[in-house]
Amino acid sequence: MILQLILNIILSFSFIALVGISFLFIFNTSKYYAIHHASIISLGGYFTWLFFNDSNFPLCLAIILSILLTTVIGILIQFLIFSKLQNKKKDSFLLIIASLGVYIIIQNLISLTFGDDSKIIRTGEITAGNELLGAYITDFQITIVSVSLVLIFCSLLFIRYTRIGQKMRAVSENEELSMIFGINSKKIILLSFGIGSALAAIAGILIGFESKITPSMGFGILFYGVVAMIIGGVGNFNGLIGGALILATAQHLGAYYIDSKWMDAIAYIILILFLIWKPLGFSGKRLKKVEL
Repeated sequence: MILQLILNIILSFSFIALVGISFLFIFNTSKYYAIHHASIISLGGYFTWLFFNDSNFPLCLAIILSILLTTVIGILIQFLIFSKLQNKKKDSFLLIIASLGVYIIIQNLISLTFGDDSKIIRTGEITAGNELLGAYITDFQITIVSVSLVLIFCSLLFIRYTRIGQKMRAVSENEELSMIFGINSKKIILLSFGIGSALAAIAGILIGFESKITPSMGFGILFYGVVAMIIGGVGNFNGLIGGALILATAQHLGAYYIDSKWMDAIAYIILILFLIWKPLGFSGKRLKKVEL
């Protein structure tokens, strides 16, 4: 039973960390809470279902098309809507309200196009999971964890060691100063949205393989990702990994000892506690400035 609990924590951690990193790419450069990012997660799952289960495209092609299409939509939303609002120096609260509006519009478009019923990306017959010392894990779950961990690791390497990653960090710290040093912040922000949207699409696809997809499914997992980011310290990629592990562990321990219905409540309780006593995350300090 303990091993099953650990496997469940690892699976949840991989989802939360991947979605959290996809959101953090966007938040660090754009500096607003892009609530509509939740709809990007949903689109990734629905496009894959459309291309694979409904249109009978080969699975690899369906996944590639879904990621590309979702990424383009994420970039276009930023370019056509939010970049214009940011150019007009709109308050961040107004950007959040606008983002919520975009989320509601896309969610309703998904419902209108695909219906409100749950869908599953099927690749074959449902089989029993692999037994490991009394615990069970399916082949899909192994794939989900492996893909998520690889993407998380590659994202951390990208943001820390690549030239583009350094530019993203510079824009995150001081957009005006980075422009003085020749960094095109607008392009960097759009690139951040592209990377974040691609990761969100992959997360939505993985969720579709593991469970059911619904028009509103992205909101819950995005909330977990944001909570993990706040726990680890806003803007801190390494801290987010720790935050995701803390959140996943607390939720599944609560589900094990109390009831699974408490998983959302536990996330809210942790969020409130950190906002009151540790608003800067468990690191307790702000990020260091990036040197150009």
